Amino acid sequence: MKQREIAVITSTRADYGILYPLLKQIEQDETLSLKLIVTGAHLVKSQGFTYKEIEKDFTHFVKIPMQLGANTPEANSLAMAQLQSDMTRHFTKNRADLVVVLGDRFEILSVALSAMMLHIPLAHIHGGELTEGALDDAIRHAITKLAQLHFTSTQEYAQRVIQMGEEPKRVFYVGALGVENIKKTKLLSKEELENSLDFSFLQYNFLVTYHPETLSSISVKKQIETLLEALAKFPDVGIIFTKSNIDEGAEEINKVLEEFVISHPNTMLIDSLGLVRYLSAIKIVDCVVGNSSSGILEVPSFQTPTVDIGNRQKGRVAPKSVLHTPLNKESIIQTLQKALSQEFLSSIVNIKSPYEKEDTSIAIKEVLKSVKLEDLQVKKFYDMECKHTKV
Repeated sequence: MKQREIAVITSTRADYGILYPLLKQIEQDETLSLKLIVTGAHLVKSQGFTYKEIEKDFTHFVKIPMQLGANTPEANSLAMAQLQSDMTRHFTKNRADLVVVLGDRFEILSVALSAMMLHIPLAHIHGGELTEGALDDAIRHAITKLAQLHFTSTQEYAQRVIQMGEEPKRVFYVGALGVENIKKTKLLSKEELENSLDFSFLQYNFLVTYHPETLSSISVKKQIETLLEALAKFPDVGIIFTKSNIDEGAEEINKVLEEFVISHPNTMLIDSLGLVRYLSAIKIVDCVVGNSSSGILEVPSFQTPTVDIGNRQKGRVAPKSVLHTPLNKESIIQTLQKALSQEFLSSIVNIKSPYEKEDTSIAIKEVLKSVKLEDLQVKKFYDMECKHTKV
């Protein structure tokens, strides 16, 4: 019996960590053949060459470099075009039965367009979500319209995908892969993590990740400087910064972070923590700070407070362990103080993440394994009942 070939694309440290349990499920299924493709920030030196982490987990994968670095709108657009060209050549020579992508990165849109033009069915994970402060929002919805299969993290997001005209029978509410990771990953102890990072935790500690808010009228430099001005008011707190992703303006953020760490003791900056160290840090620190989607998707499962800054994640479903604050120094300070308060910590002890669902990776794999490929060739627009305005 011929194995069904499943091509899965990872382009950042974040999506690889999320995809990991699904990749293992596919790899271990005798009826499936995993074709892992690594691109984007994984192959960029300034992002820590995170493909090396993947080499520890998987023996075989294909690298398709992307011309990243300048981080200007023009450069990123040209890089997208080049990646679509390279992906098209790859899929033409190494055709897969299904292509699986996750999220809303601009490079993932290039992959989706390539699959569409070659008539390869596309499965999309984490569709239907909203992030109103970033270009990612439009990219995510565009990928939804290119995909034939949809795996959403909440029922609300599933309904939104259907609202966009996708047939209900092709939309599957499976929960978040990142939450499944938390349950299945053996975490490091505080001492083990300290030794691994060469960092000593203090009585209170923050884990900080800040990405450019690409639709903001505030300059990227001002965005990160405002956050750091607020954090400087907590001199007795240990802070681990992870570098920004490779969006427009990321280099400027990372440069400012490098300068801040040099002049502030008890802080460190790292390219990438990797899955195990990242999840271990979430469990140990007192608060996760910034505007990463992880602060809303994964962190609540630890009952660790999240201080979500600005509008980048505006629109996502968030439990009450997530505190939102505008990009304002005084507001950030007050919100951090609230996150550390015993009253707030007591209020989130028993919260449950809206993204938790059993066996997420198995549910996705079973659909990829059993779906009839011939049924995916034609997409029909699902027209929800609506009232039309007469003109």
